[in-house]
Formats: sequence, C-alpha cells, structure tokens
Amino acid sequence: MKTFCILSAFVFVGTCATPKYTTKIKNLKDSIILVDSVNAIKYAKSITTTELKTHLYTIASDSFQGRESGTKGHKKAALYLKKYYKAQDIKPIPKINSYFQTVPASFLENNKQDSNNVLAYIEGYEMPEEVIILSAHLDHLGINNNGNINYGADDDGSGTVALMEMAQAFKQAKNEGNGPKRSLLFLHFTGEELGKKGSEFYIENPIFPLKNTVANLNIDMIGRVDNKHKTNTNYVYLIGSDRLSKELHYISEKVNNSYYNLDLDYKYNVIGESNNYYGRSDHYNFAKKNIPVIFYFNGEHDDYHKHSDTPDKINYKVLQKRTQLIFTTAWQLANQEKRIVLDETNQLLN
Repeated sequence: MKTFCILSAFVFVGTCATPKYTTKIKNLKDSIILVDSVNAIKYAKSITTTELKTHLYTIASDSFQGRESGTKGHKKAALYLKKYYKAQDIKPIPKINSYFQTVPASFLENNKQDSNNVLAYIEGYEMPEEVIILSAHLDHLGINNNGNINYGADDDGSGTVALMEMAQAFKQAKNEGNGPKRSLLFLHFTGEELGKKGSEFYIENPIFPLKNTVANLNIDMIGRVDNKHKTNTNYVYLIGSDRLSKELHYISEKVNNSYYNLDLDYKYNVIGESNNYYGRSDHYNFAKKNIPVIFYFNGEHDDYHKHSDTPDKINYKVLQKRTQLIFTTAWQLANQEKRIVLDETNQLLN
C-alpha cells in the first residue's frame, strides 16, 4: 500500500432514502441466495496454510530484492508468477496471448524501466464476457538507503499469494466441471507503491471492456494483525463494499455469516476517514469507473513499509481464513444467476 494520498475533487450530495427505495434495498438483501454452497466450501478448503506459506517465503525472499517496480527483482517475481500459472494450466488472456501487460517507464513515476502487470485468466462457461477481477499488487519498495531489503511479506506478498491460491482453487473447480459461469481475471499490479500506476494503466488500457467488469475484489495486506485486534485476530477490514452496490455488500456479509464468521470491521469505510484507505490502493481506480469494489485489509502494524515486514511474522491461519472468505465471495459473484447491480445513488467520495 502506498503511503501518500491523492486528493480527489468529488462532491457528494446526500439524498434522503425514500420508503420505496428502502423497501427495495431490504428486498434485495432478503433475496440473496448463496449458490452451490457444497462446492464453494469444498474448493475453499483447498486453500491451505502450507501452500500460502511456501509461496510467501519465496515472494518475500532475498531473491526478489523487494520487488521494486522496473527492477530485476520485480521482473523475477513476475516470471515466478508466470511459471506458477503455466504449471497450473491457467492460461494467459487469448486476446493478448501473454501473462504480462507492459506498463511503460514513461507511465511510472521516477522509473527508468518498463514494468509489468501480471494477468492470469479462467474463462466462464456461461457468461464469459462478464469478468470478476481479483487483484493485488506485486511491487514493493525494493532496497532502502541502508542496503536493507524491504521484503513486503504483508504488503503485499500476502495478497499476491492469496491470488495464487484462489486461482488454483477455481481452476480445480473448472477441471472437475464446477464453473465458473463468469470469467475470472487474476491481476497482479505493478506500480501501486508509485501511486496506483499499474491499475491506472489497466483502467486506461483494459483487456476486457470496463462495462463488462462485474466487480473488483482487491487485496492489500491480509496476513497480519493490527494493534486494535491483538485479542481478536478473527477479523478483516472491509472498505468500499457498500459504496457503489449494496448488493455486493450484502453478498459479502451473507457469505461471511454463513461460512466464516469473521468480524467484518468497517472502521475505515466511513466517508471522510482520515487515513483515506479507500483511495489508497488499486481498487479505487475501478471505483472511479463505477465498478463495485471491496478492499480487504488487515490494518497497519509496526513493520509497515519497513524491511522488518518478513514472512515469519505472518499469521498463516488468519491469512488462510481471509483468503477463503474472498474466494467464496468471488464464487458467489461468478456463479449467481444475475450480475450484481449498481445502486441508484453511490458514495464514491473518499
């Protein structure tokens, strides 16, 4: 997650909810039916602490030198993902026939080299033109002025390996004849630490039409516990889930309440919240295009943006459960009969 904020000039005009609209929302909430629950849980259970840990100790190792955008370390990490997806028989997007979307150096701030977004794709069998994007940023801060590697195990190695495990689970489901109805794009962004540049480039050069993008579930730090939750690790912060689509919000809550019972903490989802987390990670570039988003986040900790953010400090049971929640939410979005709908009014304001 980047440390600086980009101010936005959006103006939010409050409107009073009419009884008719309130009734419509209540009916929407009550009408949500979880689809294919048996298989959803079966494949979620294939997401294991062992595999998450194995991948994260690689992603956050000396070998990748902190994964700074445009460096050899980042390129090596991108090749590691490509090799993984090829081994899982998860294909690149046919349109570009590549796992990489090149982001030019000229587009990245203070960068001398091109860099890559990494993309892997599972095509839906019934509505392939509709796409769910699951995202996390692959880049981190590289090597600091003292020569120490910023390992970025939580930020955002945790999101990176979560995407890898979810892709594997969805691919296993497809191999066994169990969906998905809609397509899934696993999108590892570069340049997030430079100001969400990789996601900005994707939005300006989308592989799939933005009108066909159903939702973006974005992960940026889900492997640790912040100071507020030292005595209750069974939580995750959700940001943005109700800003553009109440249906997405209710689906998220129903999935959690039915299967996982995590404490969904909306502390940072308040409009005007001083940290501006809603505007600080890659999901925000999708939200600005009226694409519903959820941002999953564990909160900052003492090792945030320090070389001490190492894989031995990750809570792998917590990482597993949060990843399973996101997987099952994506399962619902990909397999329910109708695409989620945008609200009549929205709250894009930071």
